[in-house]
Amino acid sequence: MKTLRIAALAAGVLLAMSQLAPAQAVTTGGGHHEPKYEWDLKPTGSASQFRGLAAVSKDVAWVAGSAGQVLRTVDGGKSWENVSPPGQTLLFRDVEAFDAKRAVILAIGNGEDSRIFRTADGGKTWAETFRNTDPVAFYDCLDFNNSRSGLALSDPVDGKFRIAATSDGGQSWKIQPTAGMPAALPGEFAFAASGTCLVAGPGRTAWFATGGGDRPRVFRTSDGGRSWKVTDSPMASGEAAGIFSLAFRGSLRGVAVGGDFLKPTEAIKAASVTNDGGRSWKLVPADQAPKGYRSGSAFVPWSLKTVVAVGPSGSDVSYDGGWSWTQFDAGNYDSVECAGHGSKAACWASGPKGAVARLAVDR
Repeated sequence: MKTLRIAALAAGVLLAMSQLAPAQAVTTGGGHHEPKYEWDLKPTGSASQFRGLAAVSKDVAWVAGSAGQVLRTVDGGKSWENVSPPGQTLLFRDVEAFDAKRAVILAIGNGEDSRIFRTADGGKTWAETFRNTDPVAFYDCLDFNNSRSGLALSDPVDGKFRIAATSDGGQSWKIQPTAGMPAALPGEFAFAASGTCLVAGPGRTAWFATGGGDRPRVFRTSDGGRSWKVTDSPMASGEAAGIFSLAFRGSLRGVAVGGDFLKPTEAIKAASVTNDGGRSWKLVPADQAPKGYRSGSAFVPWSLKTVVAVGPSGSDVSYDGGWSWTQFDAGNYDSVECAGHGSKAACWASGPKGAVARLAVDR
């Protein structure tokens, strides 16, 4: 079933627009002009679909995608190095990088197709550090609280979502007991669309989001994945719908975006906001929400409340923590991630046909 959903996701993305539109300046109350955002394409020379994306800084980023391909830039996208694990044709859907040398990538799929690899030398060599042996499990995304502690999320096995945890930077992984995991709903699963169905926060906090059932939900942990609490979301859900991406600023402020990937230009109950760490969620009104299905989201480093969301039919920005959104680009992207500090801060986006871009900000 999950394999069929992957195929449907790929088909849905092909329906999206692929041309960039000019960025628009946004004027808020009192005549104040917010920064103008636009994506600056950084050609990769690849035809892969890059759903895996790791932003390290303005200069350093990693992307991982179809046909087992992994690329890295250390010069702001001027050039890209193919650092793919040799001999792999797996579907890489997530990559987390700590710097220009150390990165962890996740391959998705049923059974042994779900694997994790790690490099400590910029992709010159890779070690396979986890291989799923349960034919029912299907890993969707991973994230790290810091350079040592991280979690990986699988769809439900025996009625509960499964978590693998690492405490050594991805060198080894241990399946966590499910006694502290709430039961999954019928048909509930997570979306391997952008690597942000699971996000890690400060300390030992983390959240993951779902769809597929009769309602989407957000799970949260404060003890590194040993126990979880779950909250219903007011967003839409269905066989191809739900929450595709979470983004958090600290431990309390967060946004969720999604929709229906088979209807990429529609946005029905497609965004929500929390200010209490995911214990409750409020729906963003339709006239203030992103203008289509969105698969990725991220808070920018230079503003406490500014969030960017991307999807096959465009990109949106919110300057008020996710309560209202304005589309600034019509290009096709799957993932967005931001990182860095000061002059090295940057946001990157990635998507189909080798597309990678860095956010240009006109203040």
